[in-house]
Amino acid sequence: MENLTISLPDSLRVYVEEQLQLGSYKNANEYFILLVQQEQQRQTKQRLKTKLIEGIESGTAEPITAQDWDEIRQAVREAVAQSQEKSNLLNNERSI
Repeated sequence: MENLTISLPDSLRVYVEEQLQLGSYKNANEYFILLVQQEQQRQTKQRLKTKLIEGIESGTAEPITAQDWDEIRQAVREAVAQSQEKSNLLNNERSI
């Protein structure tokens, strides 16, 4: 793990120290890690919400047919096979 130094205004430093005194966090490092993780989760939820809204607003949904599922399965099979071929090539190159 790499270190990161941050500067805080006195009012924020006092707030962080108060949070630590309350026993909610073991140390400032843990506090900031949790803050960053919460922000990541918030942004992920926002992106998902945006995508869901885009999907809803994209028009009337059409039912997926058996043929659609067959095409999806075939595309996945081809992608997996292609990935396995690349992996095999890399493994063969490493063993040479």
